[in-house]
Amino acid sequence: MSREIVAGVDGSPESLAAADWAAREALHRGLPLRLAHAWRWEPLDLPLAQDPEAQGRAAHAVLREAEEETARRHPGLELSSEVLPDTPVAALLGAEERAEMLVIGSRGHGPVAGFLLGSYGQQIIAAATRPVVAVRSRDGERAEPPAGHVLVGQLGGPEDSAAALGFAFATAAARGASVRAVRAWSLPALYAYSPASMRLADEAGGLVPYEEKALREALDPWREKYPDVRVEEHVELGSAGQVLLSQSGAAQLLVVGRRAKRGAVGPRIGSVAHAALHLAPCPVAVVPQG
Repeated sequence: MSREIVAGVDGSPESLAAADWAAREALHRGLPLRLAHAWRWEPLDLPLAQDPEAQGRAAHAVLREAEEETARRHPGLELSSEVLPDTPVAALLGAEERAEMLVIGSRGHGPVAGFLLGSYGQQIIAAATRPVVAVRSRDGERAEPPAGHVLVGQLGGPEDSAAALGFAFATAAARGASVRAVRAWSLPALYAYSPASMRLADEAGGLVPYEEKALREALDPWREKYPDVRVEEHVELGSAGQVLLSQSGAAQLLVVGRRAKRGAVGPRIGSVAHAALHLAPCPVAVVPQG
């Protein structure tokens, strides 16, 4: 089945910024773009006039306006649009089967960090099986992304961040950009490391060389697959969220992984992805990791 990029639109500046970002990414990757607007008639239990036909026309008008503007800004793009008869979360998750990625809008910086992404966005990111990119508008304007690198966080062994690294390298290759791979580490607690793991660190020459070696080994397969992508490595002491955010100022995209496992209270985003989505100045891609 051929893949496409799917962007959710609702008429807000944030969703139009998401559609604009998705259009550029579709052109970079040579993929079609589908704009999706979720609308389902649900009568309200309120004593006021409710017209489902008028609301349906308004929903199609929102989508038509987004499609016309996207086509105008990106001639040559293979573009389609669809009103999905469902709730926003269910509609976009239902579009995953044929999507290379989902793209959604984020409300940008505000005084209450927990409300920047919105509940719909958090639910989509937490439950998605495909990468989800959150794009924020800057004061309602759709700004072109900076000509920076693709920043990606690497944690654990090579397999633990394979999906995020693969997405970052594929994106950089499509854009002609470089990858900056970041690995954060912390000092072990007194009994946190086993004798075997400490022996490996000693053999590597210490904790910092050990972390640098772990990052190189995780990157090796992707360097081989994408030999034309320039790679920068950065290892730093600190929490993963703080280190990634400190490096995100010059990035055109930040890529983080999310464990695709359900917690006791359902799917969760994870602390690193949560920090990136709410505080990073650039678009953020959250990639499910098996």
